[in-house]
Amino acid sequence: MVLFDIDDTLTMNGLLPSASLAALEALSAAGMIVIPVTGRPAGWCDHFVRMWPVDAVVGENGALYFSYNRKARKMTSGFAKTFEERQRDRSRLNDLRERILTEVPGAGIASDQDYRIADLAIDFCEDVDPLPPDRVARIVAIFEEAGATAKVSSIHVNGWFGDYDKLTMTGRCLRELLGIDLQIQNEEIVFAGDSPNDAPMFAFFKNSVGVANVRSAILPAEPTWVTQGESAAGFCELAAALLEAKAGASKLQS
Repeated sequence: MVLFDIDDTLTMNGLLPSASLAALEALSAAGMIVIPVTGRPAGWCDHFVRMWPVDAVVGENGALYFSYNRKARKMTSGFAKTFEERQRDRSRLNDLRERILTEVPGAGIASDQDYRIADLAIDFCEDVDPLPPDRVARIVAIFEEAGATAKVSSIHVNGWFGDYDKLTMTGRCLRELLGIDLQIQNEEIVFAGDSPNDAPMFAFFKNSVGVANVRSAILPAEPTWVTQGESAAGFCELAAALLEAKAGASKLQS
């Protein structure tokens, strides 16, 4: 099973290279379960799970998961909070939105915010001029002062109310969809990422991999391995290694 972040792990310079899509197709064709685990919004996740060769997607840093059965044309979903809870949270996040834009010069609202259901994404370098570390830290502090969880990705600070994260929803997704227990099957799973919001995954999975740009991030938990290539090149490097290992195991069994 291969779990992976999207921005600056599967993508490079904001684009999805054809090599990354080919790697996903090859991993899926080899019989591996393939699941992106991302901070990107629900609206994008609907697209990912419908259009990409993946088995499910965990989105908004653990707020939700989607899985699409193409034969039955049926979407299955799971949410960390109820609709009513999300509506109450949105009002509080709207207040934080105004405060952050007022107090942190240069910060912007992420261009994908309208497609989010559970969090507030503050852009610090995707579509705005890169902010210095002290301003990024101030965004985090404002979220936390309001009792929200804040996680830094390679492009956004995502804030939400609740104690869920990428790892908790990944565990629920795999349990509900596939009957997989993360504790029992930890060694059968590889996770790849690059930024601080991937730290819970790095800490938990024995086979955690950072693409090379992870070296520039300050992390509370380090990946077990780091690729030579950055971003999408590193992901393709990992995919090639996994496919080679699987092919070698198949030859031994035969």
